[in-house]
Amino acid sequence: MKKIFVLMLSLMMVALCNLSVLAYDNAELFAELDMDYYSRFKGQEISINVYNWGEYISDGADDSLDVNEAFEELTGIKVNYTFYATNEELYAKLRAGGSSYDVIIPSEYMIGRMVKEDMLEEINKDNIPNLKNIDPTLLNMNFDPDNAHSVPYTWGTVVLIYNTDLVSADTDVETWDLLWNEKYKGNILMFNNPRDAYGIALKKLDFGTNPENQEQIDKATALLKTQKPIVQAYVMDEIFDKMGAGEAAIAPYYSGDAITMMDENPALAAAFPREGTNIFIDGMCIPKGAKQKEAAEMYINFMCEPAVGAANCEYIGYSTPNLAALELLDDEIKSNMIAYPTEEVLAKTAYFVPLDDTLNKALDAGWKQLLADDESFTFWLVPALLLLAVVTSIVIVVRKAVRKKRDNY
Repeated sequence: MKKIFVLMLSLMMVALCNLSVLAYDNAELFAELDMDYYSRFKGQEISINVYNWGEYISDGADDSLDVNEAFEELTGIKVNYTFYATNEELYAKLRAGGSSYDVIIPSEYMIGRMVKEDMLEEINKDNIPNLKNIDPTLLNMNFDPDNAHSVPYTWGTVVLIYNTDLVSADTDVETWDLLWNEKYKGNILMFNNPRDAYGIALKKLDFGTNPENQEQIDKATALLKTQKPIVQAYVMDEIFDKMGAGEAAIAPYYSGDAITMMDENPALAAAFPREGTNIFIDGMCIPKGAKQKEAAEMYINFMCEPAVGAANCEYIGYSTPNLAALELLDDEIKSNMIAYPTEEVLAKTAYFVPLDDTLNKALDAGWKQLLADDESFTFWLVPALLLLAVVTSIVIVVRKAVRKKRDNY
């Protein structure tokens, strides 16, 4: 009887393992797709360069779908995948030239800036039939009218993340003031990119999310300077390690990544600031001069397949703009208020808008000034240098006196 029980248990474990492996069976996935469309480049030894945010694609970990591997198997197109940390880093690299990408995934305000500066190819929508799956309310936005240059990849909001073991229960966590609370000095993280950091400061100043003039930027810079002494570090993806390990108590970050961090560390929680927050759309684009434009469009279309979009957003935690993919998600995910906020929360959100050159330069200048200023450093540096100068002068005078005395003998 015992042997039979062990055998049955073994068979159950094998079956469970197989179910896990088959969770994203590529053959099953491909059976639902238009193979004529996806086989056009088979045998042509084509490769595309995809440049995306870090931690922003389902990569096969934890039995998830390996999106890039599935695309390669389906189409025969090799995917060279690298990542960046901020929109500004992506922009600077493309503007500097010397790199070749076929697909990039910036946020809406950066898409608008790149459209304005003629840095993106127009998309041939005939090559992206799955565009029909995208939520119409997320199309034809002002940053890219008629979606001539971008296809929504995900959307989300900026939330406040806090560690319930480190933040006292009586602390108000639903306000941007939390990031200026001196009670948590040295335990606060801040965005390491100007648009998100200024977006928060401007909102706290009740100016809205987007700066309208130099005066608002100056006031936001001054506010960020008052925060700097209590900030532990300015971070992007480093936030995963710091919040995950309990090295910091509070941080603002993107909703999808907040969900991932909360899954990994149950002590973490997230809240929407009642003053309102930023809502964003990240879109798939093709940089000007891309060498494999049609293959890039095929990659974008693949990402818009309902099963692919659902598996991808399920893994990375971000909200899907794909209505057909949304239907495939578990109710638990669809009811997650951080990923899919209530209408009341959404009513207080605002998109970043592309800024004109003057405001962009002012924002960049303010940000550089903020990072360059180190009051604690200058506070100690000046007297230290003066003391060093005095000591050096004394040494020189003494040495001269000793030498003169020695020469007199």
